[in-house]
Amino acid sequence: MSMISNALSGSNAAQAALTAASQNIANLQTPGYTRQGVLLTSLGAGVGVRSAGNGVQVSALLRFADGYKSQQMWRAASDLGSRTQSQPYLTQLERVMGDDTSSISNGIDGFFTALNAAAVDPTSTPLRQQIITSADAMAQHFNSISNVMNNQLLSVRQQRDAIMPQANTALAGIAALNQTISSSTAAGTNNSALIDARDQLIDGLASQMAIEVTDQPDGSRNISLKTGQPLVIGSIASTMSSNINAAGDAVLSLNFAKTNFTLDKVAIGGQLGGLGDFEENTLKPLQQSVTDLAQSLTDKINAQLQAGQTIGTTGTPATPGKPLLVYADGKMSVADGYTAADLALAASGTAAGDSSNLQKLIDIKNQSTNVNWVGSVLIGDADTQLVGKLGINSQKNQALLKTASTVRDQAVNDWKSTSGVNKDEEAMNLVEFQNMYQANMKVISVANSLFDATLQMMG
Repeated sequence: MSMISNALSGSNAAQAALTAASQNIANLQTPGYTRQGVLLTSLGAGVGVRSAGNGVQVSALLRFADGYKSQQMWRAASDLGSRTQSQPYLTQLERVMGDDTSSISNGIDGFFTALNAAAVDPTSTPLRQQIITSADAMAQHFNSISNVMNNQLLSVRQQRDAIMPQANTALAGIAALNQTISSSTAAGTNNSALIDARDQLIDGLASQMAIEVTDQPDGSRNISLKTGQPLVIGSIASTMSSNINAAGDAVLSLNFAKTNFTLDKVAIGGQLGGLGDFEENTLKPLQQSVTDLAQSLTDKINAQLQAGQTIGTTGTPATPGKPLLVYADGKMSVADGYTAADLALAASGTAAGDSSNLQKLIDIKNQSTNVNWVGSVLIGDADTQLVGKLGINSQKNQALLKTASTVRDQAVNDWKSTSGVNKDEEAMNLVEFQNMYQANMKVISVANSLFDATLQMMG
């Protein structure tokens, strides 16, 4: 009887819908899970005007996904990854360089304060010794800041090296899933779980670098960098690596199908791009600026001391001064064996109590110098200018980080509005399809009763 056939198709369709709802509810808290449903279509009538139809069928198992929303989520992940990576470094530098006790300014001010104090009595051994002590303290301030920056450079490279194998693993996983999904699509198998797994890998990869994702007819997804280099084509994955060249700079490279590409470590985007941007546009210019300031200060102080004369004593004539500071291999120090008597605070050929060369030493603080990051500045203001620019960069990145975080949250919420499981909606589906199943069972019961009655009449 057609009634029984129709009702059986209805009950089977209801069971399929209930199964989909139960799967959704089971994965209510599963990260990246995309909800599923069934597409029901009516089976048309056969030959004859008295046929109402042949029931219902599940024509497709739906996967509620929006490619545009997924792309938005991945782009937001890349921007957030970039801003997140650089901010801890900026915050540390801003805190250390801006600290009243550890800053370079504090060391420079201390040295010139000692020079000013010695002007009261240029022949005083304790005051002259204080100049040497303050010079050593100034050197330690420079060296301390340099150590922080060197450690940051090492940390940036270590982070980059740690990201590379993670990215390579994700790329290989995406390529393998592409192949499996293509095969299952051709066989007509439900591959929603495989697609979810692939999308999770893509989302993680997007936080590491800026990518473009292109869907293919066979169900696979091709992935490339924003700058155009291929990462995954079908079942073929690239491999990435980072090496230090002869100049001491990190070089990123990509190998795809035996073709090598050199990557821009800033334009690559994501976490890798954030690290590259901080290294190239903040850390290295700041390191060079500190080097410029230290070298300039060393050269000016040493040159002025060599233009002066030490204190002569009975039997020991006054002599031209010698360098106080040494700056080599990024480190500043007081020259070995330097004593208070070696300070040439007097002008050449003047009396022992003369302090004219000392005044010229004091004036160095107000002389201009060129530093990489801020250009021409007064020596006494150079560190303040550097810290100010660093603070501006940090505040800008914090604002962009806040924006990126908001955009990412909105993108994730948009994705969830389409693909996420809503427990209230699924609860309603359970009730509706349960009622559908029970109604079809009632139809079968009625059909059986009619069939029995017909048999009795014929008997």
